[in-house]
Amino acid sequence: MTTSTIKGVLCDIGGVLYEGDTPYPGAVEAIARLKAAYPVRFVTNTTQKRGADVVAKLQRMGFGIEASEVITALDVTKAYLMKHKSRATFLLTDSAEAFFDDLPDAPCRCVVVGDAQENFTYARLNTAFRTLMAGGELLAAAKNRYFKDHSGRLSMDAGGFVTALEYASGKTATVIGKPSEAFYRLACAQMGLEPEAAVMIGDDIESDVGGAQAAGLQGILVETGKYTPADLARGITPDAVFPSLAEVTL
Repeated sequence: MTTSTIKGVLCDIGGVLYEGDTPYPGAVEAIARLKAAYPVRFVTNTTQKRGADVVAKLQRMGFGIEASEVITALDVTKAYLMKHKSRATFLLTDSAEAFFDDLPDAPCRCVVVGDAQENFTYARLNTAFRTLMAGGELLAAAKNRYFKDHSGRLSMDAGGFVTALEYASGKTATVIGKPSEAFYRLACAQMGLEPEAAVMIGDDIESDVGGAQAAGLQGILVETGKYTPADLARGITPDAVFPSLAEVTL
């Protein structure tokens, strides 16, 4: 890892800062150290909660993190819909879908898929399919394979459902969140940096490390959250690997 070029840090949230409702040991202090030395943005593909809910949870845990420092896949998805003057058919949780209630009136030209949990029903998937077959664009707020839930076990994320809609409709999803290069460049731009001057810290070898490296950042993998030893055999080589955020050195 080339530490001399690092001028800013991107950091994943779930699986890096905490598990369930408990911060990882030393994570609160680690974030304080990083923020004292670098501008930091916290980037997450979570689509179950709105950004304000994510920030409130982090602050309850003791993290000194402000709303302006958090970028979620839902935030970027909403900006995309507003830019393209479109409403959407949503496959999201009820709470996440409510985040889009204030979109201006416009034609429904998109399907937005995130981690809808119990809302992944046949009826809702078929409604989304019909929107696509009528000419709609498929937007994956996130396309992760899985995440670690409150039980400490891996659970399916939205990626499998996005792939099902791609197969059925013959369309390819536009990925809005990580590992999208545009997502990483937006996060770096918020810090006033080119990607080459930033490093991403995450627990997902594909979305966090591989996506960041493809966008020009360095990528650090931490062995918490969804990490498994098999990740290191997937053809992606992190710039550094640490047991946890508390042990990351830059």
